[in-house]
This record gives sequence, structure tokens and C-alpha cells, in this order.
Amino acid sequence: MSLIQNKKVYFNYEILERYEAGIELLGAEVKAVRAGRGSLDGSHVTVRGGEAYLVGATIQPYQAGNVPKGYEATRNRRLLLTKDEIAEIGAHESKKGLTIVPVSVYNKKYKLKVEIAVVRGKKTHDKRETIKKREAERDVMRDIKSER
Repeated sequence: MSLIQNKKVYFNYEILERYEAGIELLGAEVKAVRAGRGSLDGSHVTVRGGEAYLVGATIQPYQAGNVPKGYEATRNRRLLLTKDEIAEIGAHESKKGLTIVPVSVYNKKYKLKVEIAVVRGKKTHDKRETIKKREAERDVMRDIKSER
């Protein structure tokens, strides 16, 4: 079950490859994410100095009155990946037209994980096809429900 989802990824991008990463958070941030107080909209992953970072993700404080001084909701958060995975992601990042974006944040046993994906942006006509497919599926489901 996803705690935070980036729903626009499936519409705006074509997913080429997926990875699972741990995420380095503060204690209050963990509680906030488990309460669903975060957003992955407009965020992406960058590789710097042999480490991967989640940039632009927003995690609102769990309790507004109990926030550490200098807390930034949109700070960069380190992703926990193996060296080989970081090297692969760095290679994808350097290729033109490819981006690494977070898809969702979820629980795996007692740990929080981030699903990240290497993506390529869809063209406008591809987005139109996606909309047509979605509407056709809705029509079919509507017909099935009306027959019952």
C-alpha cells in the first residue's frame, strides 16, 4: 500500500526501468509520511558525488507547533541504494531525454521505501492515446455495470 503516490508519472512519462530505494528521513518526517502528509509532485532524483538524492519532494511537518528550528519541508533527502544501482542511475541520468522520478513511497515491513523510475517524457499524441484508452475502459466498465 502506497503512503504517497506521484500519479502524474504514468500520464506524463513512459516508464523504462524501476528501482526500489530506502530513504533517509528524520523521525518526525517518518511519522508525517506514514500519515500521508507529503507530495512527490515536481520532484526528481539526482546523482552527486556517488550518492543519489531526492530533490523537490515536500514532507509537511507532522505537528506544526512541534517543528525543529530550521526545518525545510522541501530539503534534499538521500536515497539508500547500492553502488551499482547508483552507477546505473547516474548513467541513465546523463543520457539525453531521460529523467529519474519517484513514483511512490510505501512501507515494506517496518521501513519506508521509495520506488523510483527511469522515464522518458511522452509526446502530446501519446498522452491523447492514454486518454482514449482510459475513456474506452470506463465505457466498458459502465456497460458491464449497467447490464447487472
